[in-house]
Amino acid sequence: MIEFLHVYKTYPGPVHALKNVELKIGKGEFVFLTGPSGAGKTTLFKMISAYDTATSGDVKVAGYNLQEIQDKQIPFFRRKIGVVFQDFKLLKDRTIFENVALPLLVRGDKAQSVQRRVYDVLEQVGLAHKHDQYPDFISGGEQQRTAIARAIIHQPGVLIADEPTGNLDPRLSEEIMDLLERVCSQGTTVFVATHDHEMVKRRKKRTLELKDGAIVGDTL
Repeated sequence: MIEFLHVYKTYPGPVHALKNVELKIGKGEFVFLTGPSGAGKTTLFKMISAYDTATSGDVKVAGYNLQEIQDKQIPFFRRKIGVVFQDFKLLKDRTIFENVALPLLVRGDKAQSVQRRVYDVLEQVGLAHKHDQYPDFISGGEQQRTAIARAIIHQPGVLIADEPTGNLDPRLSEEIMDLLERVCSQGTTVFVATHDHEMVKRRKKRTLELKDGAIVGDTL
């Protein structure tokens, strides 16, 4: 589902953000990405979601070669992936229901289908009772669960999460990771960037380590 082949990314300066990155993550895998700030994690995730392109090499995600993808294909590609951000990126002037429904409305799903699917997903993340609340009036953990619900509402094949527990306390962090594992158990490939090494140890998942733009470890 995710494959990097000899990927380099260089920014003006020059800044070598990624150096000969090679990785392959299969369907239904749960993988952690670790590494210090500035290691290249965010750059790597931007490439997976087609918000940046490699200077050289190939990036393949969900059946698309992102080095060859045309601009008009990108919206269709992004329907196959879900993205969860550390700072949630929820729309403050829309309810929890409306935030989660947005990806389905953008692609033109019928209202009845949208309503049924949104309530199903809110039930999965334990927020059906908060459907009419606004983001500023729910907790950080609930905001992150809303963000995950929005990311999985369209049943993506790949879910990437950039520091999804970075702003949460340990108990809420464990709840979010439990939720991501349940998403993975339903067949979605889950790729999580994190600084929380203790959580990585507890979860016992495949872990890639990125340092100075290069993969320096790939362990179970």
